[in-house]
Amino acid sequence: MELLTNPFRDGSGILSLDPDVPVPSVRSDRPLDLLARCPADVQTPLLARDDLARMAGVRAVHIKDERTRMGLGSVEALGAAYAIAQDADASNSTDMGSALTGVTYVAARAGAHGLAVAMGARAFGARSVIYIPQCAPETVADRLRAKGAEVVREGGCDTDSHAAAVRASKTEGWRLLSDTSWPGYTDRPLQIMEGYLVLMEEVLTQIPVPPSHVFVQARAGGFAAACATLARRDWGAEPRIIVVEPDAPAGLGTAIQATARGSTHEPAGHGYEGASVIAMQGLARDADVFARMSEADVEDAVERLAEMGLASTPKGVSGIAALLASAPHRAALHLTSEARVLAILSEGCEI
Repeated sequence: MELLTNPFRDGSGILSLDPDVPVPSVRSDRPLDLLARCPADVQTPLLARDDLARMAGVRAVHIKDERTRMGLGSVEALGAAYAIAQDADASNSTDMGSALTGVTYVAARAGAHGLAVAMGARAFGARSVIYIPQCAPETVADRLRAKGAEVVREGGCDTDSHAAAVRASKTEGWRLLSDTSWPGYTDRPLQIMEGYLVLMEEVLTQIPVPPSHVFVQARAGGFAAACATLARRDWGAEPRIIVVEPDAPAGLGTAIQATARGSTHEPAGHGYEGASVIAMQGLARDADVFARMSEADVEDAVERLAEMGLASTPKGVSGIAALLASAPHRAALHLTSEARVLAILSEGCEI
């Protein structure tokens, strides 16, 4: 595991991006109200895991378990479901099940976000079209179709399929739902991030004592930024917020450090390769450390956690994986035997 310190956290500088890029929202009342009307919305559990605390050498570990979230089994259900529910509510329809008839949503995530878009669209009578690469397994396409999506294969990689979805949104007049943001495309990602605030509002009512450390997986960026924003709002400066990313050249931590050095950060034109700009704004303010995890270390954690009844995917466990790999970095992370850790198990095995 490699740690990247956030150069903006000590207040010595301000991340400067496009002035039209917003910071993450703390407006949680609206998603709480809308999602409370959803029959599938049930609060997910916060697990006190003394076994993980002993393994990590800390006082307490609490795991927010999203594996049953809204029948999808992933935190992404909160983001896409809320964005689509907002559209349905704005339609003033007397029949919410058909409130968005004639509307098409388009996205390009083959995993949890794509499934959430499909599920949310179907709930309100809308159509969904999900772009995936040519090489994606047919099982991925089948899962999307099972949620009601039309699947289009385009290009040889995720970047190609994402670009195709953006083009289709413009040529067909479809509503693009991306969970990352770039200059000129921030409204929808901001809505999705507001949906994620529901998770942290639940944690605030469930956790007995505020944590000293929060380990949160970056995912597409918006999820981590939403969690960090609400953590700072309610718990202030005390918790150390560690954002966990894959060990790859591109990433939020790398982009934020490059910006601090004066390098030009240019998000990709269609938003897939570049770091999410809203997430960058928020995490430059709120995150303490970015932890880059190797694929091997995360896979090892997947196996260990499955044996402990916490079966998930590499994306789902990466925050916990960083905690389990933290022994060589305890001083840098300010981890002591009295630390109280919050981590998130963000999805189940079927995503």
